[in-house]
Amino acid sequence: MSFSFGKDRLTTAVLFEQIVNRKLDSHLSDEVTARINEFRKHVELALESGRTIYGINTGFGYLSDVRIESDKLTQLQENLVRSHACGVGDYAAPEVVRGMLFLRVHTFSLGYSGITLQCVKTILSFLEHDILPMIPSQGSVGASGDLAPLSHLALGLLGEGKVLYKGKVMPAKEALELTKIKPLKLSPKEGLSLINGTQYMTTLAALAVEEAKALFISADVITALSLDAIRGTTRAFDERIHKIRPQEGQQASAKRIREMFLDADPIMESHADCSRVQDPYSFRCAPQVHGAAQDTLAYVESKVNIELNSVTDNPLCFEDGDIVSGGNFHGEPMAMAMDFLAIAAAEVGSISERRTEKLTNPNMSGLPAFLMKEGGLNSGYMIPHVVTAALVSENKVLSHPASVDSIPTSADKEDHVSMGPIAAWKARRIIKNLSNILAIELLAACQGLDLLLPLVPNVKLKKVYDAVRGMSPGMEVDRSLHEDIVMVADWLLKGELIKLVNVK
Repeated sequence: MSFSFGKDRLTTAVLFEQIVNRKLDSHLSDEVTARINEFRKHVELALESGRTIYGINTGFGYLSDVRIESDKLTQLQENLVRSHACGVGDYAAPEVVRGMLFLRVHTFSLGYSGITLQCVKTILSFLEHDILPMIPSQGSVGASGDLAPLSHLALGLLGEGKVLYKGKVMPAKEALELTKIKPLKLSPKEGLSLINGTQYMTTLAALAVEEAKALFISADVITALSLDAIRGTTRAFDERIHKIRPQEGQQASAKRIREMFLDADPIMESHADCSRVQDPYSFRCAPQVHGAAQDTLAYVESKVNIELNSVTDNPLCFEDGDIVSGGNFHGEPMAMAMDFLAIAAAEVGSISERRTEKLTNPNMSGLPAFLMKEGGLNSGYMIPHVVTAALVSENKVLSHPASVDSIPTSADKEDHVSMGPIAAWKARRIIKNLSNILAIELLAACQGLDLLLPLVPNVKLKKVYDAVRGMSPGMEVDRSLHEDIVMVADWLLKGELIKLVNVK
């Protein structure tokens, strides 16, 4: 996949391919190179004019009224990066840092930042050699952008701090020597442009969107497998029901579940004349819940895709030469979007936990207690359900919106902040929990199907069952399911289930 910075439209799917699947065929066109140089001239002309311009020859934030002499402008930019590189916490994952580098090149290629071509090329060199600055994950309130995370990114470009290179953490200076990359010498405005922006929270948001896509669609397929295991009915997924409440996500979810039963299903046929009229809400209302989450995801994806192609640093240069200080770095759009996605993902997990409970509850499933033939001697899926309950409870706590909070900073100059990075981190944590919740439901459903033998599900569902059994054998006696859950959760998160049954 080839991507032209500053020309092609970036989406969450494209970014995911570039930074996770490592298809890094990207470049700067001659047209974009000329654009970067043209906007840089505006900064140089402004400097020559002797005007006082925020971020170019002034201090920052509360100190924006302090004029800086021309012979100290490089030191001003370097001091800015070093002073702001003070984050804490665990280091960001390689794909997150890769995404930040990618987004920095893309947004700077749009031109309005007014930085030098050399700065862009240095970032691109880091990306091409996969030199990843070590970025602490905590410390951004998402107001003047992601100041602390982006400062750690910029610090690496200066040849300072530590980086991950070829699987080894080393001083940035050492990695640059090995790759023959010259440390970046900051020109006026560049330090501020490098640390202002929403690239940290937006990278997290893009990853969250793609991960949620895989899990939300997988939830429909898993529901079908669970429905077969409890010998439920498909009548609640009748197209006529969903046609007269035309919520797009609901209709799509019901259709996916219906399509999993298009082939003759021996299990369904075995109880065609049973007395059960309705299944519990966690089955019957799955399209309504999953669909609402899928509609939420579609909205969130649209907002993240806008942000991926936006210019969010400060001040900004325009075609007429004007340089204007504004607030595009404020992360509220991403903060609210991620809070919304967090709620949706938590709900998909919540209804999945109810289905797992029904599978393990003999009064509801008609199967042996906790899905084991010799209950009492064996505990079976008793505690995997407890794990699910713990994760669902954690998700409820994490679903409290970060975007409603604000703590004034910078001597009250930055008096309203977004908490966007926290919202994005929470959303990804919930999505990771969801992968485990769905993995446990899927394993429980397969265990339920084992107990229905010699009856087997239809061809499509059997394909899913066989794939799971290739990772996790059926359980005749108790054993640890830890590794099985982790493996299946990772499989779901990578979208392997939806590829297997070819659903969209």
